[in-house]
Amino acid sequence: MASEKAKELAAKQKAEVKAAKLAKKNSTNPRDWPWYKQLWQTYKVTAEVDPQLNWYLLGAFLATLVVCTVIGIFLPPLWMWAILGTTGGMVADLYLLTDRAKKATYVRFAGQPGSAEVALNLLPSKTWNYTIGITANRQMDLVHRVVGPAGIVLIGEGAPVRARQMLAAEAKKHEQIAYGTTVTTIMMGDADNQVPLAKLAAAIRKLPKSLSKTQIADVNSRLRALDAARPRMPIPRGPLPNMKGLNRAMRGR
Repeated sequence: MASEKAKELAAKQKAEVKAAKLAKKNSTNPRDWPWYKQLWQTYKVTAEVDPQLNWYLLGAFLATLVVCTVIGIFLPPLWMWAILGTTGGMVADLYLLTDRAKKATYVRFAGQPGSAEVALNLLPSKTWNYTIGITANRQMDLVHRVVGPAGIVLIGEGAPVRARQMLAAEAKKHEQIAYGTTVTTIMMGDADNQVPLAKLAAAIRKLPKSLSKTQIADVNSRLRALDAARPRMPIPRGPLPNMKGLNRAMRGR
């Protein structure tokens, strides 16, 4: 009797493991994909907006292989340098794909409502946290918020005149609840006195540090009360897909 129950339990566990593997294999969530599928998806997404990608990858690979081969001619054994050139070419392609993927992502989503999330997603999540679209208008001008070592950073996105007015209004609200915490406003865009999408994350990281981890947690706690009083609005969640491989590529990991 006990042996039969043990067999049934073992069979059930085996079936659950098999079902989990099958579900993961057929999953559409990139987090469930193996690394090579994530890398392939990153390549495909990049190639869609970067027609020169293949030539750059081929050139980087061949250049590395040729250099190592030439070294091998003068410093044998040649076969060792050929292997080193092959692996080195693959590494060079990986770094090149990382850089091209980052640039292609900015090009692909620039100008779309919520595109700031492409850049904010690159901020270290352990020290920075962001909220997309804390406020918006009918024209889909948006204000986003980032909280981290630099204090509170408000980012305006959309038509400059309307977005700046929204930024000013949000800055006053946050200053009232921040109790001395630095509130910085940034207008995202390509015009004068604006920060381009591709430079947004770097601009935020360069801001002077003023808060510790404990203070950041305290500010976030107070901001939750402010957000709870806001009316719910249909805010776009940003164009960046939840793609683990692409996120890693853009971070340069």
